[in-house]
Amino acid sequence: MPLIAPPLSLYIHMPWCVKKCPYCDFNSHGLRSEPPPYAAYIDLLLADLDADIRDFAAALAGRPIVSIFFGGGTPSLFAPELIARLLDGVHQRLRVADNAEITLETNPGTVEHGRFDGYLAAGVNRISFGVQSFDDDKLRRLGRIHSAVEAEAAVKSAQDAGYANINLDLMYALPQQTPDGALADVERALALAPTHISHYQLTLEPNTAFAANPPPLPDDDHAWAMQEACEQRLAAAGYAQYEISAYAQPGRRCAHNLNYWQFGDYLGIGAGAHGKLSDAGSGRVHRRWKTRHPRAYLEATGGEARIGGDSVVGAAELPFEYMLNALRLVDGVPLAEFAERTGLDVKSIAAALADARQRSWLRDDPQRLHTTALGQRFLNDVIAGFLA
Repeated sequence: MPLIAPPLSLYIHMPWCVKKCPYCDFNSHGLRSEPPPYAAYIDLLLADLDADIRDFAAALAGRPIVSIFFGGGTPSLFAPELIARLLDGVHQRLRVADNAEITLETNPGTVEHGRFDGYLAAGVNRISFGVQSFDDDKLRRLGRIHSAVEAEAAVKSAQDAGYANINLDLMYALPQQTPDGALADVERALALAPTHISHYQLTLEPNTAFAANPPPLPDDDHAWAMQEACEQRLAAAGYAQYEISAYAQPGRRCAHNLNYWQFGDYLGIGAGAHGKLSDAGSGRVHRRWKTRHPRAYLEATGGEARIGGDSVVGAAELPFEYMLNALRLVDGVPLAEFAERTGLDVKSIAAALADARQRSWLRDDPQRLHTTALGQRFLNDVIAGFLA
């Protein structure tokens, strides 16, 4: 089957944060006595982008960028003028769609008053706040540097600056949290009227402080009760669930994350950033990731040493990689898209599809890959069925 190039996004990793949270397994690094070389990092991001454009010229030819996402770390540690310089450089190098969604992740404890005007002027049109909870005790347990009042003030400041597209990240199943406590967080979030809410369970990830010294977390039954209660409240407030942990008002789904989940393509620049590119000419899906530690990335000065690794996704791995993303979507994806974005015939997954349907994990729909409610609850098992 011919591989058809999907939409293309750009991910930009900003690796520094004020303090590493005990649950976090992202590539983030707390500030030390010496401030990070913010301006120099912007220069290296553009050099990194130049090299990727050169290396993947055939796969990128004529394709617009549909979304840009600044992730971290805490991108809001970078001043608006630096974000503006980077975005100007992106526009000089790539065609960015007129309606491209451009998101900046923000920690409520790192935003100075008045900065949102600058980010908006720079071209950032969507802000994502890492709130996690509106309970000050829970925030302290999570190692967050902001209070509930500061979180509310930051969101209102962004709205006052003109932002109409705002996401709030919320966690549930926090240490010693009750279902009422999880619902209270949702109510505080709803009172701020964001356009999007990411609501996900706190899990103990390897190589984190919480994994080494686990806090007292709710058991699985209580966590499930929290999830169901919060889902119902969000739905009643007009936030439709479209992915396992994502809820949006009409027309406000996150375009960048949707592209990930639909097995779209993305360039990744910055320390530890990952990228995926489909080359319709060769029929190959290519992955590249960058050197993880900021110091090593900075020392690479945009050269080959910035590359942490390259690989071509083999045909045997593609079904699992595709399902790992697509089956997260509550409404599923067209079955025909599997062939378009992997280059494989649907017949190659016929046995796995039949098994998942027999277990009532997938709906018996010849046109769509669509999990049932049971399949959503046991999603890891569903996806594992597509392993080579």
